[in-house]
Amino acid sequence: MKPTINFYSEQIGEIKKFLEAYYSKEQTLDNELVYQKEFDNPIEMIDIISCFVDNNDKFNMTLWISLDENVYICITDTNINKLIKYIYERYPY
Repeated sequence: MKPTINFYSEQIGEIKKFLEAYYSKEQTLDNELVYQKEFDNPIEMIDIISCFVDNNDKFNMTLWISLDENVYICITDTNINKLIKYIYERYPY
């Protein structure tokens, strides 16, 4: 299993709006309420996680990550720093 990020929203268009701002280009989503992306290198997740936390007051959605099979962590303002540190320590490449 590859590490993943999972966005969830109860409001149509929120995830799409965030992703378009993050990637600076139009996005097409199969499901407007759920978005999942896998990463070969978990360090690559940190940029989008940080962007989400910095802008979470502007979007009505949640972000969960999975580094291990069937283990999900909800990203919040209170756990982001420890989580980023953990990712860098666990995957030092």
